[in-house]
Amino acid sequence: MSESLERSANIGALKEPALKRLCELLDRTSSRGWRRLGEMVSGDRRFKVSSDEMELCSLRVLKLEGSPSRMLLGIMGERGCTMGHLHDYLQAMGNSEAVQCLKQPGLQILIQPQSVSVVSGHNLRLSCYAVGKSPVQYQWFKRSEEVPNGSLPDLVISPVCLKDAGFYICRVNSGEAFEFSQWAQVDVLDVGKSYGQSFLSLEGRLRLVLQPQAQRLLVGDTLQLECGAVGRPIPRYQWHRNGVPLPNASQRRLTISHVMQDQCGKYRCEISSSSERTWTNEVDVGIDDFYGIGAGAGEIDTNEGAEELYATDKVALLIGNLSYLNHPPLKAPMVDVYDLTNLLRQLNFKVVSLLDLTESEMRNAVDEFLLLLHKGVYGLLYYAGHGYENYGNSFMVPVDAPNPYHSANCLCVQSVLKLMQEKQTGLNVFLLDMCRKRNIHDDTTPNIVLRVTANIVFGYATCQDAEAFELNSSGFTNGVFIKFLKKRLLDDEKITVVLDRVAEDMGQFDATRGKQALEIRSSLSERRALTDSILPGDSADLALAQNRQWAKAHELPESMCLDFDCGAQIKMGFAAEFSNVLVIYTHIVKKPSDMSFCQAHVTNFSQELDVDPKEMNRETPEETGIYLVSHSLPQHCLYTRLSSLQKLQEELVFTVCLQGTFSGLGDDPVHWAKSVNIGKPLIARLDLHRAMRRNSCLQTCSMPHSPSHSPTHSPSHSPGAKRHLHLYQGHQDRSHGRLSPHCLSPYWDAYEPPRGAAGGQVDSYYDNVEPWDQNPRCDSAAGPPGSPARPSIPIETSDDIDELQAVFINSLQLQQP
Repeated sequence: MSESLERSANIGALKEPALKRLCELLDRTSSRGWRRLGEMVSGDRRFKVSSDEMELCSLRVLKLEGSPSRMLLGIMGERGCTMGHLHDYLQAMGNSEAVQCLKQPGLQILIQPQSVSVVSGHNLRLSCYAVGKSPVQYQWFKRSEEVPNGSLPDLVISPVCLKDAGFYICRVNSGEAFEFSQWAQVDVLDVGKSYGQSFLSLEGRLRLVLQPQAQRLLVGDTLQLECGAVGRPIPRYQWHRNGVPLPNASQRRLTISHVMQDQCGKYRCEISSSSERTWTNEVDVGIDDFYGIGAGAGEIDTNEGAEELYATDKVALLIGNLSYLNHPPLKAPMVDVYDLTNLLRQLNFKVVSLLDLTESEMRNAVDEFLLLLHKGVYGLLYYAGHGYENYGNSFMVPVDAPNPYHSANCLCVQSVLKLMQEKQTGLNVFLLDMCRKRNIHDDTTPNIVLRVTANIVFGYATCQDAEAFELNSSGFTNGVFIKFLKKRLLDDEKITVVLDRVAEDMGQFDATRGKQALEIRSSLSERRALTDSILPGDSADLALAQNRQWAKAHELPESMCLDFDCGAQIKMGFAAEFSNVLVIYTHIVKKPSDMSFCQAHVTNFSQELDVDPKEMNRETPEETGIYLVSHSLPQHCLYTRLSSLQKLQEELVFTVCLQGTFSGLGDDPVHWAKSVNIGKPLIARLDLHRAMRRNSCLQTCSMPHSPSHSPTHSPSHSPGAKRHLHLYQGHQDRSHGRLSPHCLSPYWDAYEPPRGAAGGQVDSYYDNVEPWDQNPRCDSAAGPPGSPARPSIPIETSDDIDELQAVFINSLQLQQP
């Protein structure tokens, strides 16, 4: 830990042995003791101590082992006094003996092991790093027993099994000095083979992996319910019955002996960590008396002849487009994709989550998604970004789409569905968080021949010819759709029932009532749910190959230690925020005793990643744009966020630079550098940057007009993005209850040029925006005064729809919220 970092630490971080010695010195010294310190602080406006508070400190001597100095230091710490401030005070008092109490000890543990919950069969890693005046030695213990081969800073158990659960501690030695780390609890969950490929990393957010099961018991039986989640720090549990917390029920396993009929009902468990919370499914517990008369919710399925539905696998592709080149940027898709990713992983989905894709990257990502599909697989596609709908076909807009764009520049959702049907999937779910206004610049009619199947569900964030919205917020918040979807997604119900409940929840939301309503189109005839279990099909070899393809795109580089010639050692680790976003964190774990200053940073990244040097090597994750996984990263590191990994054409090679100064050699720093090659991390292995493949979804959508033959519009008619656009305006307006539409008027340029257009920016328009319901309407039938009228062509009356597609569209049941 560097000297500057020590000086910035609050005095409350002073360890008890040093604090005790300091208080003893200040309590027994008169002229240079605690009263003199209080007098100096009372004149400092930052931490001013009043005369009444000094009197209270003096009264501490009346208590057994009371310390006036300890109380005074506590008051100073509460007001933000740092170690540096205290050091300056003591030095000004001339109390050199007290100053020595603040100096760094000969041995200090910098990184403490953290409690963790892991799945049996995965790897367990506990870390403890310390610095000392002489070489540091480590020894790990499980309870009081030494761990075999546990003499390294990292304790790795691979694979971890149930017997490895317990409490661990590390003893650190440096010469004659030694310290013990804090205790770390390890909880190991046995959740079965179906969860073996469910997790990209155990260092991320809280993830539910074990759900309780419904039960029917007899009076006097023992009720046993179990759930489990993985995460770091280790999760906390609280069981509820009928919505009421149960006393003394804060373990993963709930056991109630000799149950009575009044203990029936709906049970679920609240699981939380330091910064988040999730819930298990709610399960029914019915209790019969000895005569077979039952008590309970009455919803347990006792029909043993009913066929259980299952998936041969579950795969999800999540795309969130934010940073558009020619259109207004968005904000909520990043949070929406992240939250949905974690929820789907809890449902045992293989999830690929991607941000900011160009057209070719989106099409290639869809191709990779299709490679993971086969007979009986549940496939889910979620998209958040700009979009539109023409003639019943939905189009997703890539970040490099021109202004204006046409169908040839975008991805047609129905084209993706056609390719999914060819895979004989068991369930096809599309969640489209985008606008559905018509694109007046696109008159093409895709000719997509779809089969009429009974396994398709569309969840549209908004109704046909309407906008989708994001909530105004100064921070990172969900869009309206995901805000309510994430509360229901884990429910063990048919997917259409889940979406129906989301629609009802959205209907009660005052901010969007009457303006945005979830629309569900479904041809699903079976009670298929996202919670259905996985039972691999007959094609075991095919499934294995597909699992390898998925795992290949989610492999993180191994953490590493870099040794420099000067004797310094740097620890480097990696984390995944999304499938195409990598986090690098570095920490100096060892430096020579005569090195007075030491700093390391990463640099020289490929220009394809477009990394801003000002946002690299920051002391907090938030400074470099890492908001969503910041709580799960180790502390006291330098952090760098690398996005757009899909653009990497070569292996990722960068430089780690170390600079330091030595006592007695002046202030001139000495530099060292090492080159590091981590290959192609995460999604970079799939080479999505390549040209579109011949089997791309573009080939399934026969367009009567190529881009060169599409109807053109003169510059005078489209100086900007005359487009149904999403827009996030949270950074302009903070008023409560205000929303920004994902969609602007197609005649926006009549009011103000959008971002990226000549003559102005969106910001200038929103400075004068009126209340929500007075925003310009997205109405394709009428524009501003003087603009030419354009007839609206609703999907239901279009004669241009292919007959087979019309049959398919009509087969989708429209469920009104």
